[in-house]
Amino acid sequence: MALAATGKALGDKNTYGISPEIKRYTLMDLGFTQTKNGNFQLERSLDPNSPFTAANKLKVTFSKDLSAFQMSVTTANGLKAINIFTDSKLAENVEQYQYLVDNLIERNVLQKQ
Repeated sequence: MALAATGKALGDKNTYGISPEIKRYTLMDLGFTQTKNGNFQLERSLDPNSPFTAANKLKVTFSKDLSAFQMSVTTANGLKAINIFTDSKLAENVEQYQYLVDNLIERNVLQKQ
């Protein structure tokens, strides 16, 4: 999936865009790391009980100039995008996903479209 000005996770009914007030230091405060090519990437476990277990992950990547991003929910190894919104067994993952996305909105990284 390519980086774009708007994005959403597979199955999410909401679309998100980049906040005009986004700052690099805010990304670093939130736990984003800089990749070799200068992009900013965040990977967070969606397990509400422990962030250290092998569970589905939220992955968010911003381009180095903060003009484009992508977000997805992946399997524990991070290789395959999945839809957590259709399975009732993953309700806790959906709740954790919403918490993480709401935090990004609150900190002026993303905005709802």
